[in-house]
Amino acid sequence: MDFPSSRLISAGLSLYFEDGHDDLDDFGFDDYGSECDGIRITAFLDAGQDNLTPLGRLEKYAFSENVFNRQIVARGLLDVLREFSDNENDFISVMETVARMSEDGEPTVRAELMEQVPNIAMFLHESRPNFPAAFSRYLVPIVVRYLTDPNNQVRKTSQAALLVLLEQGLISKADMETKVCPVLLDLTEPSSDDDYKIEAMMCKVVTMLSKDTVEHLLLPRFCDLCSDARLFQVRKVCAANFGEFCSIVGQEATEKLLMPKFFDLCSDSLWGIRKACAECFMMVSNSTSPEVRRAKLSPLFISLISDQSRWVRQAAFQSLGRFISTFANPSSTGLQTGMKSFLKFNANTSFMEIPYPLYTLSMFDFQRVLPKLSELLRDQRLPHCEDHRSHACQPGWPRHAIPRARPHSRRNAGPTTTNNARNSRDTEQTDQNFNSFNYWRSPLPDISGELEMLNSETSEAGMEKKAEEEKPDYPDSARKLSCACLNPPAQVQVLSAALKAAQLDGPDDDGLTEPEEQPEDDAESPSVESKSAEVQAGSKESPTEEEQNVIPQQLLDQYLSMTDPARAQTVDTEIAKHCAFSLPGVALTLGRQNWHCLKETYETLATDVQWKVRRTLAFSIHELAVILGDQLTAADLVPIFNGFLKDLDEVRIGVLKHLYDFLKLLHADKRREYLYQLQEFMVTDNSRNWRFRYELAEQLILIIELYSHFDVYDYLRQIALTLCSDKVSEVRWISYKLVVEILQKLYACGADELGLNFINELTVRFCHCPKWVGRQAFAFICQAIVEEDCMPMEQFGQHLLPSLLSLSSDPVANVRVLVAKALRQSVMEKGKEPGCAYSDELEETVMALQSDKDRDVRFFASLDPSKGLMDTAPLI
Repeated sequence: MDFPSSRLISAGLSLYFEDGHDDLDDFGFDDYGSECDGIRITAFLDAGQDNLTPLGRLEKYAFSENVFNRQIVARGLLDVLREFSDNENDFISVMETVARMSEDGEPTVRAELMEQVPNIAMFLHESRPNFPAAFSRYLVPIVVRYLTDPNNQVRKTSQAALLVLLEQGLISKADMETKVCPVLLDLTEPSSDDDYKIEAMMCKVVTMLSKDTVEHLLLPRFCDLCSDARLFQVRKVCAANFGEFCSIVGQEATEKLLMPKFFDLCSDSLWGIRKACAECFMMVSNSTSPEVRRAKLSPLFISLISDQSRWVRQAAFQSLGRFISTFANPSSTGLQTGMKSFLKFNANTSFMEIPYPLYTLSMFDFQRVLPKLSELLRDQRLPHCEDHRSHACQPGWPRHAIPRARPHSRRNAGPTTTNNARNSRDTEQTDQNFNSFNYWRSPLPDISGELEMLNSETSEAGMEKKAEEEKPDYPDSARKLSCACLNPPAQVQVLSAALKAAQLDGPDDDGLTEPEEQPEDDAESPSVESKSAEVQAGSKESPTEEEQNVIPQQLLDQYLSMTDPARAQTVDTEIAKHCAFSLPGVALTLGRQNWHCLKETYETLATDVQWKVRRTLAFSIHELAVILGDQLTAADLVPIFNGFLKDLDEVRIGVLKHLYDFLKLLHADKRREYLYQLQEFMVTDNSRNWRFRYELAEQLILIIELYSHFDVYDYLRQIALTLCSDKVSEVRWISYKLVVEILQKLYACGADELGLNFINELTVRFCHCPKWVGRQAFAFICQAIVEEDCMPMEQFGQHLLPSLLSLSSDPVANVRVLVAKALRQSVMEKGKEPGCAYSDELEETVMALQSDKDRDVRFFASLDPSKGLMDTAPLI
């Protein structure tokens, strides 16, 4: 049998109902299958032989016995409303029909209808002045009723529709409070049917409601659900959405009502619930006062970090950095986060220089410090002296170099650093003969920091007395080190001699950290036990590091332990990556003055064997530089930055993407050193990685402003020309823009001679290139030069225009296309000034291109510039 629908579809016609078919419903709409989406669904409203009005025809098919007819009508309700939107009475009739259709006994029809409700609501909102009344009267009851529909698919569809309506702000507050929320409360009753429970739906809805609505209607029920002892799934949903509730209701309600529930959930017997609490800990912390955060939430988080479940510990460590960031105080850090999560300086805070404490040098404690000096030298962590006359030494930040060779294989994950405080005697002898400290010529060392911790409890009178008593025993050591402060060139030799003498006179390696001391009778001086304890404490942290009080020390200790290899075995193999990811936020929270707390951890992460960890640091090093400022950046970040430059491409791309952002934070002299290293970005592990070179060109466009025109000409020019000859067109296209920026820089700085030399080089390299791609590039560069006003038109007409005109007769049509585009759309518009030497020749060339044998050339040569420029980048 040949159905009418089949004939219509095969003929490519719109769907309509043929006249004279009494059994039309028997055919149904299933014959059209998936092709119905491309057919005008409202064709059944067209006039036919049944003498029915469009509304009558809608009524007929909306309540047809054929279920597929009803589905098609439900699917086309939006188009039906558009047809009848001009007449108010017809519109009301259609809405009444929709309300009746919502009671259809077929679940597929109800689901189809509910899918159209958000679209219908948007249409009514945009086109109907009485939208709120019509929507509230006809559509909201349908959505609410379908939330309790017996069919699961209909319920899910209504929940999705409700979320869309809330996101678009189409449901009024009154409807939410009087119609929607009561249903949500009924379905979350403990006695409600488990199949109808919508706790997750209620938790999603709160993010789109006002604080008053949530606090008065939904918050009490949420607190009850958090204590649901019958279904653990309910408690898990509450734990997963706990942060959203806290952020909505605010600090007072969170601390008064939600905090007790949160404590219960964090100690739940099921690890999945505790894990969900760890994941939302940051949002909960943001909704509490600093006092509650420090006194209550910090111990609670420590308990999650030490949870018996590995999955809970894993989630807690992943959230640790985010939780620490909630302790940030802009008034103390000097930085704050803007609306778009970027860092900016506080106007009221000045960080010209971070103050460091000064420590007075005491000759009494040389004996105790000298045995530790070798270890400190090997670690390159000796501070330097700046005030020679007063012997008051101010510790500086070390220039920690990371020697890193380019790996030959991806399996060569990265460099490793080994620090051993008890090397063999052969190693110690080698260190004295050739020491990295000696090689890199660090500033004058200062050992007073070690003495400060040893004598923290000693009074000034006691120290002077001991100095007088011990001075005759150690005159040489004291005099040598004192001279070293006044004679910087001799510092390395003096320190080497002092080390050798201390190692010969002192105990063996096993007793390196604590020489024997005679007990003192002076009551004011510390006991041997207290001194020993101080020495042991001093071996763990530098005495120049002040204790931070921004965050609880336990949290910081746990964060610093994330670099411990044991954590990777017991918690998460990627825990170091999570530590690296959150480090800028932790650094921002602690502030510059507490950078010493993170410095060693950052260096450990920078030398991690996993390239993903180093890659994470590389992508965020520019943000950390903003936080630390120029002084700490130059001292601590620049060496690590240099190491990243020699790392794998996966790591280097992180540095490259933010190269401009990092370089602009450096001083001019330090920034200039990187001019010699920009060429290294041209070499990649995989030559097919063209996006690396594309990113380099983009960064060079930005970097141009950081250097003088001489440096741009000497260093960046050659890189740009090399990129212009790249095999990948995308790289060439962005490189042409780089060339234009360089030329603009030269002429803007008045370096006309350098600019002319560059133009001559461009002409030789591109205009006379044997490959048509090069000649095409010359036409594109000329057009960009004119459009960007890189140089005066007189000089352009003298130095570039003749070469551009010569390409109008190029045998390759693609070259002539760009020549025609450049001449017609740019050069002729800029060169209309009277007296132009090449005006006549320019017009003749354009007229010749307008009669070119290639139609694309003729099109661009004849195109009116006022119609806008067309993008011809794909031709390059």
